[in-house]
Amino acid sequence: MAMKLYVGGLAYSVTDQELNDFFAAEGKVASAVVIKDKFSGQSKGFGFVEMEDLKEGQNAIKSLDGKELNGRAVTVNQARPQEDRRPSGGNRNFGNDNSNRRRY
Repeated sequence: MAMKLYVGGLAYSVTDQELNDFFAAEGKVASAVVIKDKFSGQSKGFGFVEMEDLKEGQNAIKSLDGKELNGRAVTVNQARPQEDRRPSGGNRNFGNDNSNRRRY
């Protein structure tokens, strides 16, 4: 069973491949992704790694949490499930409620 890990405190220069290589010493990495801003492409300083085996994932947390990657100590823990997100932007007043109109 696979295990998804959250990796925080990443240097902005860390690439997906460097993240993969950092975790490969602990076992088989299914995927490694540094999260980037969708507009600028700049790293947000965190990422996710999916280890192919649960035990290897647990070992990676113990071994790599607090270790340095590109000059910064990283935080490694089990990722929480992604929460449902509401659509952003637009008018959230979906009806004929005129409560947001000015009244004179």
